[in-house]
Amino acid sequence: MSYVPPQILTASFLTYPMLRTLSLRLHSAITGSYFSGAHSIVFVNCPNEQVARDIARAILNKKLAASVNILPKSSSLYFWKGEIEEATEILLLIKTKTSKVLMLSSYIRLVHPFEIPEVFSLPMDQGDVHYFKWLEEGMEED
Repeated sequence: MSYVPPQILTASFLTYPMLRTLSLRLHSAITGSYFSGAHSIVFVNCPNEQVARDIARAILNKKLAASVNILPKSSSLYFWKGEIEEATEILLLIKTKTSKVLMLSSYIRLVHPFEIPEVFSLPMDQGDVHYFKWLEEGMEED
């Protein structure tokens, strides 16, 4: 068997997404540091402020997120059934664990009044470790 430098073994180990995630979580647990992508911001447009508040409270009560910002009205233009539509919408910025995004998206599809709600996420890349710890604590089950 030939010699393989440790750097190459480490690099090949980190190319497997699941192994990479597990190793980064272990590193975070040991060092107390944050690893990129563990949390995400989910964007959801709502038709009005009441729907936005109802959805925000429901996902917080279900511990699907730790924090939700409700941004003021914005104008949206989009294609719907071959026509250009225009609407006023309210934007939710939902902070959650990346591992909960799929469950959160499924729940939003159930409670949202739009036939196809706008739901997408972006991973959080950098930030304060104390904030991320606070996010984690906000989603802990009682």
